[in-house]
Amino acid sequence: MTVKPRNYKGREDFFAVSDFLMDTYKPGGRYPNWLQPRWDYMHSHPNLDAEKLDKIGIWEDDGSIVAVATYESTLGEAFFSVHQDYAYLKKDMLDYAEQNLCADLENGNKELAAYVNDFDEELLELVRQRRYTRYESTRPPHFGISQFVIPRPFPEITLPEGYRLKSLAEDNNLHKIHRVMWRGFNHEGEPPEEGIQWRVQMQSSPNFRKDLTIVVEAPNGDFAAICGMWYEPKNKLAYVEPVATDPTYRRMGLGKAAVLEGIRRCGECGATVAFVESDQQFYLDIGFERMFFRHPWVKEFETK
Repeated sequence: MTVKPRNYKGREDFFAVSDFLMDTYKPGGRYPNWLQPRWDYMHSHPNLDAEKLDKIGIWEDDGSIVAVATYESTLGEAFFSVHQDYAYLKKDMLDYAEQNLCADLENGNKELAAYVNDFDEELLELVRQRRYTRYESTRPPHFGISQFVIPRPFPEITLPEGYRLKSLAEDNNLHKIHRVMWRGFNHEGEPPEEGIQWRVQMQSSPNFRKDLTIVVEAPNGDFAAICGMWYEPKNKLAYVEPVATDPTYRRMGLGKAAVLEGIRRCGECGATVAFVESDQQFYLDIGFERMFFRHPWVKEFETK
């Protein structure tokens, strides 16, 4: 049958896209498509512009999803996932993104940041032909994808005296979670009370697990660091997102301990590898290895 494009329709498609991403995962550290946990995390993140979800493009062959073009937070960005047997759709997917996923600029023009894996020669050639420019700065940010092969047995995780590791299954104190997330992402002062709803939302994903979300509790009861961890059982992989440490407690090894404890628990579930979509030195020092980059290629489209 002919491959047909259509728009994303909501909850039913959420699970269908999840299955597609799990089915098209490629082991070895250079996976071409999104990991399913990233799709999961996107839908529970408070920064998501959920009103535009119907802008996401899906391509089907005989009822089975073979490609997806999506934004992550807001229009203006495009990420592409495609079954290897349907790589010829990449041109159509970029066409679709230019028509449906652009952001409106103040000057009346439109802009798109198309994120491309550094080993995807076909898509790289397309964006070059269309005169996209690869951003070298942090806006929009690039993604350096890194992996951590989970050892057996797992090394001991140490903490300073008086600190301890807990999961949200033991203590899901939303106010403490809100505070460490607010301060850990470098917001000044105390967090706004209305932001508590953000933390509720971030636990709303179908695959969110409290027992895999790790906090480090300080001697005074504060949550000093937090690490969200996702386990994808079909491919036996873990995914790190988000990680934050309160500035008061930095440079004490607390964020490292939270990440390693989350990975250790995923290893007990069956995971053999953990991924983080970052190449920050923090992760490389823990034992992650940088595998590839996903760079934004940006183009402004005149509409006048």
